[in-house]
Amino acid sequence: MKASLLQKARAHYQPKLPKALVGSVKVKEGVPTESVGNQDEIKKLFPNTYGMPIIEFVPGEDCSMEGKNVGVILSGGQAPGGHNVICGIFDAVKKQNPNNKVYGFLMGPSGLIDHEYIELTHEYVEDYRNTGGFDMIGSGRTKLEKIDQFEKGREILQELNIKALVIIGGDDSNTNACVLAEYYAAKNYGIQIIGCPKTIDGDLKNEQIETSFGFDTATKVYSELIGNIERDANSARKYWHFIKVMGRSASHIALECAMQCQPNVCLISEEVEQKDMTLNQIVEDLAKVIANRAEDGNNFGVVLVPEGLIEFVPAISRLIDELNDLLAAHGEDYRDLEPEAQREYILAHLSEANAATYETLPQDVAHQLSLDRDPHGNVQVSLIETEKLLSDMVDAKLDEWKSEGKYVGSFAAQHHFFGYEGRCAAPSNFDADYCYALGVSAANLIANDKTGYMATVQNLSSPADEWKAGGVPITMMMNIERRNGEMKPVIRKALVDLNGAPFKKFVEKRDEFARKTCFVYPGPIQYWGPSEICDRDTRTLALENAAKKQ
Repeated sequence: MKASLLQKARAHYQPKLPKALVGSVKVKEGVPTESVGNQDEIKKLFPNTYGMPIIEFVPGEDCSMEGKNVGVILSGGQAPGGHNVICGIFDAVKKQNPNNKVYGFLMGPSGLIDHEYIELTHEYVEDYRNTGGFDMIGSGRTKLEKIDQFEKGREILQELNIKALVIIGGDDSNTNACVLAEYYAAKNYGIQIIGCPKTIDGDLKNEQIETSFGFDTATKVYSELIGNIERDANSARKYWHFIKVMGRSASHIALECAMQCQPNVCLISEEVEQKDMTLNQIVEDLAKVIANRAEDGNNFGVVLVPEGLIEFVPAISRLIDELNDLLAAHGEDYRDLEPEAQREYILAHLSEANAATYETLPQDVAHQLSLDRDPHGNVQVSLIETEKLLSDMVDAKLDEWKSEGKYVGSFAAQHHFFGYEGRCAAPSNFDADYCYALGVSAANLIANDKTGYMATVQNLSSPADEWKAGGVPITMMMNIERRNGEMKPVIRKALVDLNGAPFKKFVEKRDEFARKTCFVYPGPIQYWGPSEICDRDTRTLALENAAKKQ
């Protein structure tokens, strides 16, 4: 693999570690835990991995470690820093015992089922240190949820004498890891399962997981692009830019980018849901901002739209819930029909209220809502052009006001969707350090015979040597939710906290952002220079941790 100058320079970057992970490590256990919801049901489903304590690593004494081969899977969408998690696992496992082997299963969980793997060697791993992407071993979205999959996985794990498997993924992937850990524990197979928290969306977090890896880098990449567009808008002064950013189930990315760039409007899905807003109310609010700026001679601006916004409009959310159940139960009857016949089929099978909502939507949006779900049963919201839907509706509203004699200025829209641009960027110093520490933590959970845990690193707003590493039982994060028409145990997603410090800080300023041009141009990620620039954490994380200390 030919390396760019940036790759060559980044290869020499040495990730920083918490003090507790630098030398020998021992475990400090907390009190027994319970799940965040549905305690009796979760305990019944996970009798072998429920109630375990939170773990913190502290400095220990040198001791020889039992030899253990380890397998690694990258699962789901890419996130900057995944390679450094694997590098951290590799270095720590080899340090514990040089005879240990690390295997990477190719193209995600399917590599485990299909027995597709490679042994990771020092020479192979070196090319991927501090690089973006998941191309070291590839990734995929195959769900590990069936007994025959678990047994196929066991065959290759036993053949390679792999005693532990690390699944690096988001909430759905780590839910699968928890189910797999419970199954192997119940069968006494002697195979440990450890998870690592990955998702640029930022919705895998709680008291123990301050942020998921990749969020820091992705939001910095998106903020650079948004800043560039703001600069262009302020130069041309004739376009409103509607920018959709990643965030299917939560608005963390949109909120973080808004705090870095200060656009005129940033919609927060969770607020839309809390206020029970309709699509028309959202459009009217946007039109007011645009008309107010037009009064000041500013016929330009920037609007941030979270990818999953449409699912949070309560009426549409209720429609999607019923569509999910309908497609789960009768998808085969529906898929082969022509588009118009599909529409009639859906209308005939929806409740009266949801059918009325479905009929009010533009036909292309209604069609997009009824497309096949992703492997986890979710609407593929990235295919829904919410940013264009909003700008078209705003245009119509402004025309209506203009016909009534109101001054609304001129309105012309440009549309953008930032998704893939941020998923595989070279990790920021923060993510390079954080991911490497997560990998080392995962290796130490394995060395201490733990299973059903997710590796954690906390105190992330402090310098890296003050970070606290450990692990949290995955069952602690679980509750029961409806998925694909069935009630299932899943990790609870973290939504934007409307009472939290980041959102409150945003609310303080957003009226000013709406009327004035307060754009900030963050520029590209900094890898070299003063630590207060290069190693800076996200605004979200800094505000949340500052609030904890008050």
